[in-house]
Amino acid sequence: MRKTVFNGTALPLLLLTPQLVITAIFFLWPAGAAIWQSLLQEDPWGMSSQFVGLRNFTEVLAEPEWRGAAWNTLIFSSSVAVLAMGTALFLAVQADKSIRGANIYRTLLVWPYAVAPAIAAVLWLFLFHPSIGLVGRALNEAGVAWDYKLNGNQAMLLVIVAAAWKQVSYNFIFFLAGLQSIPRSVLEAAAIDGAKPVRRFWTIILPLLSPTAFFLLVVNLVYAFFDTFGVIHALTGGGPGKATETLIYKVYVEGVQNVNLGSSSAQSVILMILVIALTAVQFRFIERKVHY
Repeated sequence: MRKTVFNGTALPLLLLTPQLVITAIFFLWPAGAAIWQSLLQEDPWGMSSQFVGLRNFTEVLAEPEWRGAAWNTLIFSSSVAVLAMGTALFLAVQADKSIRGANIYRTLLVWPYAVAPAIAAVLWLFLFHPSIGLVGRALNEAGVAWDYKLNGNQAMLLVIVAAAWKQVSYNFIFFLAGLQSIPRSVLEAAAIDGAKPVRRFWTIILPLLSPTAFFLLVVNLVYAFFDTFGVIHALTGGGPGKATETLIYKVYVEGVQNVNLGSSSAQSVILMILVIALTAVQFRFIERKVHY
């Protein structure tokens, strides 16, 4: 195998410069500004500010509303990750079979990933709106009291399903690639030994897919924490009664609606720390069970 050897450090640094600049502009600088702003108390117009140290953090952590949003985030993120990954794995296993039109099915299953979160939410709104939605009206006509605008549990269920549906295609691509990388000779040998399809899945396929599943677990939790704002905003707006208000949505409420910039920045910093800590825990404990 040929290796590229650089004479000096000028060229490697030059090649890294575009990525370093993008990281500095779109991550390091906004993160630093948020951390600094979380230590300030500002008026809504940004005309004056006062350094208050960690007061914003203590006030946020003492708020019952923030703890409620944290609980909503725990339920929402875990449910989205499990539902999106479980559905994608099932579809990938089915699409990996030798059936007529398999390539067409695979293409159709990838399409939803191209839909923007807000557009995906509007699609589900037209399906499950209690007055104009096809499914929502059918449920009410069938005697099921369906109105996610008034029922918090129904609203949470709807945003979970909508957010998971948006992420299924992404997971499907990786699971299908992982399935196709498993040597067929291994599965054929297990079948010759008398292992049934279910047993082959649990003892051979799933362990060999564990690196892919671990990667997707991290990605799906980050997605549920950050990238689902558009789904929640378009579907429920955090309601009813803050039943679907997650931590990322509460950052928006405090910063944009209430114009409490210090509190909003403190909440964003706390959320960033939580996601980093959660990712570190996954790499520390869950990765041990991954078979590479």
